[in-house]
Amino acid sequence: MAKALEEDIGTGDLTALYFVPADRRATALLVARQAGVIAGTSLAEGIFRKVDASLEVSVMIEDGSRVAPGAIVMKISGAARSILTAERTALNFMQRLSGIATQTHEYVKAVDGTQARILDTRKTTPGWRALEKAAVVSGGGTNHRMGLYDRVMVKDNHLVSEGGMQELRQSIHRLLADHPDVEVELEADRLEQVSAFLTMEEVDYILLDNMSLDELRQAVEMRGMRTRPMLEASGGVTLQTVRAIAKTGVDFISVGALTHSVQAMDLALDFVSS
Repeated sequence: MAKALEEDIGTGDLTALYFVPADRRATALLVARQAGVIAGTSLAEGIFRKVDASLEVSVMIEDGSRVAPGAIVMKISGAARSILTAERTALNFMQRLSGIATQTHEYVKAVDGTQARILDTRKTTPGWRALEKAAVVSGGGTNHRMGLYDRVMVKDNHLVSEGGMQELRQSIHRLLADHPDVEVELEADRLEQVSAFLTMEEVDYILLDNMSLDELRQAVEMRGMRTRPMLEASGGVTLQTVRAIAKTGVDFISVGALTHSVQAMDLALDFVSS
C-alpha cells in the first residue's frame, strides 16, 4: 500500500494542491459499473485512511458479495483533496482484485454440482500474491500453495537424475524427515506415471498435466475408492472446458487464468452533493 501511494503521489499531488481549495469538503461513492464480485475493500479503505486519517470511510458491500451495475460499494467523506489523491490507487487495487474474484466465481459456477474445486496458481502479479489469492477466495475458489515453501510440487524439470522411483521416494523421505507437515505433490503427464505414483503412500496429490478427458477419467478409475492421493487437473483450462474436466471426477482443477490474465472490473468514484 505504502509503495503504491508513493509511486503515484511522489512529492505531492500537484493537481489537487493547486486546483482544489484546502477547505473544500466532499462525499464520493465507489460504484460498480458492471456486475461482478467485490474484493479488496479493506485495502481500499486503508488507502483512503493512509492518505488522510480524518476521512470517513464506510464499506457498504463486503468482499465476496455479488453486485449489479450501480451498486454502491463504499462511501468516503472529508477533504476533497485527500479523496482525489487516494482515488486512483484505491481503484487500481479494487478493480484488479474484483476482476479476479469475478472470474473465479465464473469458474466456480461452471463446475457447480461436481466434486471439483477450483484452484489458483503461483502465476500472480509479483508482490500481490497474498492479495490476489485472497480475491480468489472471495470469488469462491480455493488457494493452492502460497509459494515454494509450503508444499512440494515435483515436476519433470525437477527429475533431472536417472535415479527413477527409488531416488524419488528417498528424496521424499528426506523432505518429510525435516518437514513432516509439508504436503507432497507429483506431476504426471502420462498414465504410467500415475500408476507408479499411486503406489507411494507419501504422496498427497498427483497433478494430471495436460491430459485428455479420457486420460483424466482413467486416472480417477486407477485411484479407485481411495481418497488419497487427491487428483488435480491442470493445463489449458478455460471456461468452455472446465465443466467437462470436472465431470471426469478429479478433485481439483487449477486455473492460471484466474490471476495471470484477468480483466479488471469496472469500478468508479463518483462525487455527489453532500
